[in-house]
Amino acid sequence: MSDENIVKKVCKELNLTYKQLGELIGYSESAIKNAGVNEASDPMKKAINMYLEILELKKQLQVSQNFKNNLKDFLKD
Repeated sequence: MSDENIVKKVCKELNLTYKQLGELIGYSESAIKNAGVNEASDPMKKAINMYLEILELKKQLQVSQNFKNNLKDFLKD
């Protein structure tokens, strides 16, 4: 068992309510609240981890897009 509850940790890190996290990963607010008190199920943990991975990939994509745009601007000059 991990030291910190994944639901509490993610909600705190991303500044989300249980309801907001549930909407983002397809779970009801009550299921998220229950997982915040107890332990999240394996499918819920997987959904949360996939959501975190999506956020990271979007961040990386934005960095690449910014680089591409800066390179275009540089080559115009």
